[in-house]
Amino acid sequence: MTSVPIGQVQAQPEASAHSGGYDVELFVDNPDYDLICTICQGVLRCPVRAACHHIFCKKCILQWLKRQETCPCCRKPVNPSLIFVMFKLSKSIGRMKIKCKNEIRGCTETFPLSEQYCHTMSCLYELIPCPYQGCRAQLLRRDLDIHARHCEHWRQPCHMGCGAILSHRTQAQHNCYKQLRQEYEARQKNHRAIAIALQKKMRRMQSTMAHMKRQIGLICESLEVMDEVEEVDEDDLRETTGSFSGTPNSSNRSC
Repeated sequence: MTSVPIGQVQAQPEASAHSGGYDVELFVDNPDYDLICTICQGVLRCPVRAACHHIFCKKCILQWLKRQETCPCCRKPVNPSLIFVMFKLSKSIGRMKIKCKNEIRGCTETFPLSEQYCHTMSCLYELIPCPYQGCRAQLLRRDLDIHARHCEHWRQPCHMGCGAILSHRTQAQHNCYKQLRQEYEARQKNHRAIAIALQKKMRRMQSTMAHMKRQIGLICESLEVMDEVEEVDEDDLRETTGSFSGTPNSSNRSC
């Protein structure tokens, strides 16, 4: 691996603004100069090699190439498509021992760089917000249990499984049987109200159907009367027509 003299990047004042690499102070032992990114001056994160064989953090060199298309070390042109990730070097860096970022708060743990995320998720000295909604306190993970005993925003479901959400104020007074009894009575009351409403609706429907049946009966009776009237009118019409047609015949016979 090519060693890059630190002095070659002293003419690049803007390079220190980049933060693609790991903080050198994070490591237990001072990293070798070959592992330092010449752009951000941090330990290589996702190291990549350009065609000129110089090595940088992937993020650093890609940001650099947005402003300049030459290598920050040798000034040779750099083609972004000819930049290759150095996986073996990345694994080697991942095995290097680092200190916890919470060392200033008291954590003395050291571990491989590759295990940093796992350690952060369990570090007792990690500063995290209170998990209870409405509380804005931030505290160390190790102090969470103590804080929870006094946090006014503490809420937990009843451990007996009744479904009640308890606070510190209501926890001491909570009675599962009483709670369930009240919920049962409330549901029974609600069910009775629904049943009464359904019965009233059914009676209204029955009344409406009875009224419709009466109307239909009256209509049928009216239609039957009209049919009888029409039959009588037809009979009268036939008799009248017959009488008119019979008179001339008798006249003719008398003549």
